[in-house]
Amino acid sequence: MINPPARAFSTARPASSLRNVAYGVSAAAALGATAFVAQPVHLDAGARTIAARYGIMLYDSKRRSLNIFVDGVSRQIVGKIISRFEERGYKLVAVKSVTPSKELAKEHYVDLANRPFYPGLVDYITSGTPVVALVWEGKDVIRQGRRMVGATNPLQSDPGSIRGTYAVSVGRNIIHASDSFESATKEIGLWFNEKELSSYEPIAWPWIFSDN
Repeated sequence: MINPPARAFSTARPASSLRNVAYGVSAAAALGATAFVAQPVHLDAGARTIAARYGIMLYDSKRRSLNIFVDGVSRQIVGKIISRFEERGYKLVAVKSVTPSKELAKEHYVDLANRPFYPGLVDYITSGTPVVALVWEGKDVIRQGRRMVGATNPLQSDPGSIRGTYAVSVGRNIIHASDSFESATKEIGLWFNEKELSSYEPIAWPWIFSDN
């Protein structure tokens, strides 16, 4: 069990006795969920996580943070990037346009604080052009989202990835994506408050994520 910041979400793994069942209100209650599951989803064999607090029950379903930085916004390709994730079947949980403060930018990149490019990076994303912050949810979304975004250096990104399609410079690589569950938990808590995260189930999800 990972204990996220107060403003972030939480997850819990289902008990082994609940594997291979359609999760409903009773199962959610047994697992400590605080939100109602509108439409149960049948879970097949495999690793499972439950975004219990928001009632989304789908194995390997973890929320991730995704920020389209100022060069992506300035180039007016926000819609194209969002379409990549929607067309694959991932669910948009939250989105907003933010002009970051210095404090927010520094905290977002705190792990790079000792790097020589850190001050320039903070100045870059606080230059006045907004950042589009998004949260996505779906099966294996953290790992697959990173593959869709591409390598940090666009010149090393696979053709067809977002950076491999739209970027050539590591200093203007369009987009940031959380690289782990822990970083996604932290970053969602930085960019969003709890009330800004939606809970719903797209009608096509059972068709998109079923393994049988």
